[in-house]
Amino acid sequence: MTKLEEISINKWGQKLISIEEIEQYFLLFSEEEKRIYLTDLSNLILQSKPQNVDIDDSIKKTGLKETHTPFVLLKKNGVKLFSFEKIINLPENELGKTFKLLLYLFQISYERRYEIEKNDMNKWWYWDLSDGKNIDRILGEI
Repeated sequence: MTKLEEISINKWGQKLISIEEIEQYFLLFSEEEKRIYLTDLSNLILQSKPQNVDIDDSIKKTGLKETHTPFVLLKKNGVKLFSFEKIINLPENELGKTFKLLLYLFQISYERRYEIEKNDMNKWWYWDLSDGKNIDRILGEI
């Protein structure tokens, strides 16, 4: 995931951009690129310390049926790396649902961490990303 992609995901976590903006970008990827992006997203989720109780809220926020395969697998296995690997490796027609689920799971867990970490100057992903100066600082660190 590029630095700009990470910034976008963290902006999503801060509710500064819409899901449609991220989805439009995701839809441009090939199947392989989607899987790589989802893997990177799952790593960001794990860094945000998700909890199993976040799964149901994430599923509800997708607006999709709870019976979709990625949802069932994540509920069954919990928020663990191997669970993410399983749903990322589902057939291509499941990747859009997996994407939405992971986005909402990220947002929920990120919000909780943001409240704790937002003043940490060593963690740019918890800076106020609505401030263009912070974006410039982040990109200047590349």
